[in-house]
Formats: sequence, structure tokens, C-alpha cells
Amino acid sequence: MGFLRIRTTVDERPGRLASLAAALAEKGGNILGLSVQPDTDGTVDEFVAEIPAGPEAVREALEAAGGRRVQVVPATAHELTDEPTRVLLLASRLRTTPWRLPELLKELLRADDARWVYGSDMSDLPDPTLLTVPVAPRRAIRLRRAELPFTLTEAARAASFVRLAQPPADPAGSTERAVKLPDGTETQVRPLTRLYREAVRDLHDRCSPGTRRFRYFTSMPALPDRVFDRLCDRTRGHSLVAGYDGQVIALANLMFTPDPGIAEMAFLVEDRWQGMGLGTALARMIIAEARDLGFAEVKATLLSDNARMRRLLLSLGATLSYTEDPGVVEARLAIGVMAAASPS
Repeated sequence: MGFLRIRTTVDERPGRLASLAAALAEKGGNILGLSVQPDTDGTVDEFVAEIPAGPEAVREALEAAGGRRVQVVPATAHELTDEPTRVLLLASRLRTTPWRLPELLKELLRADDARWVYGSDMSDLPDPTLLTVPVAPRRAIRLRRAELPFTLTEAARAASFVRLAQPPADPAGSTERAVKLPDGTETQVRPLTRLYREAVRDLHDRCSPGTRRFRYFTSMPALPDRVFDRLCDRTRGHSLVAGYDGQVIALANLMFTPDPGIAEMAFLVEDRWQGMGLGTALARMIIAEARDLGFAEVKATLLSDNARMRRLLLSLGATLSYTEDPGVVEARLAIGVMAAASPS
């Protein structure tokens, strides 16, 4: 009996994980470790199991149970260590020896190789066994792992790990930021708190029914108190308000979801401020916030006739797909490979 690391992509449907576990049990397997990771076309389930069956037999059993792109590679008892404890120990080593970043990043992702790349060599290659993690504008670390392609979640972990070795951000930047729009107008962006309750109500009053419909899928004349309080709850998400001349002119929301590694974003921009670059600036801030919180992906749900939002999301690199409702589109944006730039 030996150890195997098993990875498979599954559709996000109830009972899929139970089917895979039952298939491993049929082969005499004992699951010793499990992780669930979001990826571009489904959920990646990864097991470490002690099992007498060979890799090919395990692969066939999991494919029959509904697994896609099943990969089975040998594992060692060393891989059974508690994962949070292992990561915390690596983080501690990084804080004391930041010059060993490539080596520690290699250990974090159990990669075969990790090395510095510079300038034009930083461009991403269409190879899922290679992962490029930016560290500075013209400096990155490229990892290679031949047997198991990297997932979006692992890219997010790598980007978060890299930021431990970078200088801390200016604390003032997390409370208030000045945003200069393309026409030179300067707005102030701050975290949403309950102090802005009346100002947000005024924003809703000034927005047209069409603008409110694009945000809430209904022409909501006022934001209910319970919804406002939920947006202010930092355990449920992070929200921003943009202000100009004493008024709140836009609201941006990053909401946590039950899906591991995925957050959702939404925006409300006053009509007279639309088309001026404010929505794009807020979207980039929200995406950076999600990245800093360790999310691998941000999604947005929008009405299919919301052309302005479609253009914004596409400009950021999102992919769009129709939902079961033909009038609703879902956008998904992978952010795990985006890392905060710092001077090289």
C-alpha cells in the first residue's frame, strides 16, 4: 500500500465529492488529506490517500465517478503534514530570510523548479505546468511542476506569499485614496461605513431607475437598511464609496461568497459620473482588494443589456458566459496571478 496525490476537476453539483470518495473507498483507499480549489471550468478536488490500487486503476475509477482531467502521482508521508502549519512555518522562514523567496515558493507549491525571470522573459507562457509570479514591474519568479498543472488557487497562494517579502503598504492608503480621473477631476475613495448611510441614500435618489436596475436587477428606489448594514459588515465583504464635493457619487462592493476562493463585485455609479473612468478605477481597487485578501477569482453578475458594464469587465480581462436566465450574464476574472508591484 502506498501514498498517492490525486487531483480531479468536477462540476459544481451536490454529491460529486461523495461520489469520488466512494470510488476511492471501493479501491481500498484511505483519504488522509483533502483540499478544494476553484479553477476556470469547475472545482479541483485534491486528495492524498493511502491506497493499494495503482495510479491507472485509481484514475479510471474516478473518471467513472464523474471526475475530469484526473491526475494521479506518487506521494510521500512528508506530504501528510498539517497544511496550515506547514505554510505558517514557511512564512516565518520568509520573514527572516526574504532573499530565499524562490526556494521557499518552490517548497510552498511543491514545484520542481523556481527561478528568477526578468523583463520580456516574464510574459506568461501557454503551459499550465509553468507559473509566473510577479514580484516587481520587471522581475518575477517562474515555477515549474511537470506532473500537476498549477491551479488558480495556487497562483493566489503564491501571490500572497510573495507579498510577505515586500515592503508594507502605506497604512494611509487603506483608509482614503485620491483618484484622479482622465479629465483631471479628483475624487476621494474611502471604505464604506455606517456614517455614509444618508449619503448613500442620496446617491440612490439621484440615480436613474435604469442605473439602479443595472445594479440591483430591479428599480430599487432606496437601499434597505438591512442591505446597507450587510455591505458595511467587514466579515461579509469590503465596500468603497467615492466622493466629490461633499456627495457620495459611487458605491463599489466586494462580497464574499460560499464558493472557496471566489468573491463577487458590483458597482453603482451616479449617472452624471458614468463614462468618466470612475467605474474602471473602482473596479481595479476592488480587484486589488480581493487579491490582497487571497481570492483566486472575482465574478460579477449583470443584465445582458448592461453594455457599459460588459465593456468594463472585458477591458479588465474577464470572460463572459450566459447563465440559465438568458437575460443574465456572468463574468469571471482570474486574479491569482496578479501581484502588487513594488520597486525592483
